Amino acid sequence: MQPLAERLRPKTLDDYIGQKHLVGPKAILRQMIESGHVSSFILWGPPGVGKTTLAKIIANKLDRPFYTLSAVTSGVKDVREVIEKAKQSRFFSQGGNPILFIDEIHRFSKSQQDSLLGAVENGTVTLIGATTENPSFEVITPLLSRCQVYVLKSLEDADLLELANKAVLADPEIKGRKIVFEETESLLRYAGGDARKLLNIIELVVSSDENETIRFTNEIVTERLQQNPIAYDKDGEMHYDIISAFIKSIRGSDPDAAIYWLARMVAGGEDPKFIARRLVISAAEDIGLANPNALLLANACFDALTKIGWPEGRIILAEATVYLASSPKSNSAYLAIDEALALVERTGNLPVPLHLRNSPTKLMKELNYGKNYKYSHDFPNNFAAQQFLPDKLKNTSIWKVQDNPSEKKTGEWLRFLWKDRF
Repeated sequence: MQPLAERLRPKTLDDYIGQKHLVGPKAILRQMIESGHVSSFILWGPPGVGKTTLAKIIANKLDRPFYTLSAVTSGVKDVREVIEKAKQSRFFSQGGNPILFIDEIHRFSKSQQDSLLGAVENGTVTLIGATTENPSFEVITPLLSRCQVYVLKSLEDADLLELANKAVLADPEIKGRKIVFEETESLLRYAGGDARKLLNIIELVVSSDENETIRFTNEIVTERLQQNPIAYDKDGEMHYDIISAFIKSIRGSDPDAAIYWLARMVAGGEDPKFIARRLVISAAEDIGLANPNALLLANACFDALTKIGWPEGRIILAEATVYLASSPKSNSAYLAIDEALALVERTGNLPVPLHLRNSPTKLMKELNYGKNYKYSHDFPNNFAAQQFLPDKLKNTSIWKVQDNPSEKKTGEWLRFLWKDRF
């Protein structure tokens, strides 16, 4: 017998619960599906929020050939075979390009993703990808540029309760039994915004209770699951909560807490490279210029992890974690780039000052490109005061020195050079 989550999988958008920003009235995906004009896109969101279901609804709604691949089990050969089938089916399809749905597309290697490019670009297939990881990091840029990315959110408590009541009323295996939701706090907490988890919990409780009336209380749900409510689930909501606690512990300079959350991820089977990537980001974002060596060590951690592998890699992650958590903290570089981007957004493409421009041709030299530029190394302290920002931004301060020994020393040096700045 199929699991409850599969038995209740919606067949139409009207039965679909959640993601109103995408499939509600007049929302972008609803309009696209109902019009029949579907372009390539990627659905990004946590597990159990309806990514695969949306793809299947499209398959049911549109009269087109529909192909499915799983990135876990498919290789380049499988991709090419499906593309060849799609080419052949186009001659017999009147409703538009065949659709290729790839689940967990983030698991595709670069070569596998490269094999999709031509077919997506020339319209052999319309690609629908599903991923739980940020496409910016996991999907190659050429493929990403050919697809719109739609973000799906964890289901709200109201959505989960609606789904729970629907299960009681609609499922033939449950229908007829008296289900009473006396308490729902544990049910919702365990589900963690994941529709599949919610239905699995309901099915477990119902199947383990032979009474005519089945009561859902916090105690009963916890007892039936026989697990700690904070157990790590690398494929669920706890994945995001644990990594958040890990990074915030590093940022908060608590090596004990940081190493604890690291252990939770290691014990839970988290991808070591995912942890290492977050350490590199934290080194630049949270430690920054207060200890520039942190980024070097975090990057060395990532590199060493790929060479050493598991289980010894946990020691490398632990060293980097303790080092980052124990380091002085600064987010001045993080704030500076965000402020600079905001400045660019406000001021647009300001011209480069003439003395800073490149002058490889005679005409450019005649137009004073590069004229009066001072070569810093020709002056004492390898420094010559001159204007480097566009005229409209002259003397604008973007990077702010923060209160830590490393940046204080840097600030003193810059004030010595520039006198009235920093």
